[in-house]
This record gives sequence, structure tokens and C-alpha cells, in this order.
Amino acid sequence: MDLRHLQQFLVLADTLNFHRAAEKLHMSQPPLSVSIRKLEESVGVPLFIRGRQGVKLTEAGRAALDEARRALFHAEQFRLAARAGAAGEAGTVRIGFVGSATHGILPRILPLFRQRHPGVTVELREATSIRIMQDLAEDALEVGIVRVPVAMGSKLRLASLTTENFALAVPKTHPLARRARIRLADLADEAFIMYTATEAAGLRMAAINACQLRGFTPRITQEAVQVQTLLSLVESGLGVALVPASGRRHPGTNVVYKALADFPADASIGISLAWNPDTERSAARNLREITSHAFRDKTAK
Repeated sequence: MDLRHLQQFLVLADTLNFHRAAEKLHMSQPPLSVSIRKLEESVGVPLFIRGRQGVKLTEAGRAALDEARRALFHAEQFRLAARAGAAGEAGTVRIGFVGSATHGILPRILPLFRQRHPGVTVELREATSIRIMQDLAEDALEVGIVRVPVAMGSKLRLASLTTENFALAVPKTHPLARRARIRLADLADEAFIMYTATEAAGLRMAAINACQLRGFTPRITQEAVQVQTLLSLVESGLGVALVPASGRRHPGTNVVYKALADFPADASIGISLAWNPDTERSAARNLREITSHAFRDKTAK
């Protein structure tokens, strides 16, 4: 038995005439008769009564009619689902993102993706850049939105989305909060709240490198993983911090943000799209293409 046999069975059941059924099926009558016989042999019971008055369904044929329709319907659904999956129009895309991506990145690409690919389920997971890159390498995620610089395996790829500098975050009561112009070199004697080496190595490396390019190594007194945690410690008066300039969108009550007049041009940071070309699926590729277009097709590296 195959789907072709079921289709022939249904057409004959609807017409109850071998000649008309054969015409609808674009075949001659003898092969149709042979095919129906083979179907009856495979199920072990007659499905039609042949007589001078025409063709009639047997009790077994009537009982099987609805199941045959359902079988063909589900076969067609199977075909459509497979094609949708191959085209990236179905399934799930798992996206890992850093907290900073919730401002200006995810709101920019997710509505477009959901509008163009409504059959795809989006699964979001917030994590650190290091964790996201590990999950991409292990195929636990399809797409990552990460802070750069970030350590990456040789198989992973990055495409830049945004680039920015660090801004200085200081307590509102700090003398620097009242200064109109601040240079990075002015912070040589300050207590720094810094990103941890284990969970935020990229931001830590970039912040320390920026300071060293201006002649000093920052004196680190506290450490934290998330930017928001650093800002909370700054608000508590525990020190100053270098934070992504985009963090100024959410000012705290007791923190002031300052631009740095001498910030090194080659110490910039940013957010990039990350993916693994060896395991990339169609839905993830569609998301990457939408993201690339939304951010003016920046070149992968």
C-alpha cells in the first residue's frame, strides 16, 4: 500500500465508476482496476462490489473511507512541514543574547523576523557572551548576540552590528561628576569596579586595555559580571566604572555618566551577531539575513 493507492481508492469511492475515476486520475481503466485489486489484497478484504449496476463500497470500504482521507491529509501536511522546515518557515530558532541587546538590537530585528516568518518559534535565552559562544559551539543555540571583543572558536563567525566607546560612570557625589571635561588619564588614581575575568573577559580586557593605552593600569577594588551590577555598585559609592555608552539610556538616581575626551579609537567595543556555519539551519539563516539587512549588511569576519 502507498499513498497513490489511497488516492485511487478515494477517487473511485467518490465516482463509483472505474471509467470516470480513471479519467480523473489521468490513467487508463485497466491499470486502475489492477491497482485497486492490489490494494484490496494488501488490506485483506474487498473494498468495492463490482456489478452490472456499477460499483459500490463494501462495509469495509465505507469504514476505511474517513481514515484514507485523514491519511492523505496528514501526508500532505508532512510534505508541507518538511518544505517549510527546509525553507526556514517552521521550527524553532534559539537565540542567546546579552542584556545590552534588549536596547536597540532585539526590538529592531524580532518584529521583522516574526512578521516575515510567523511559523517559526523564537526561543530567547539571556546569558553572558562567553556562555553564548560556548552554546553556539555545542549547537545548544543557533544565533548569538554578544558583546565584543569576545573569545571565539575557530568555527564560529561574527558580524558587527553596533560599535561604541566606553563612558565613565561615577557616583553623583563624586568630584568628577561636576567636571565638564574628563580624560581617561584623569582616572589613574580612582578605585575601579571592573568586569570579572571569568564571565566578562571581553569587556574587562577592553576596559583595561583602554586605560593602559592612556598610561596606567586601573586599580580594581570590586568586580561584577553584568553592566547593571557595576552601575549599582557605582551608585553605592564603591568606585567608578567604564560602561558601554549605550548604558546611559537608563540613568540611575545616584550615578552620572561622562564622555571621555581622550578615549582611544582602537579600544572601542560593540555588539555582534554570532553563529556557527557548520550547524546553521534555515530559520537561523533567515534571521541572520534579516539582521544583516537591518544593520546595513555589515561584513562578517
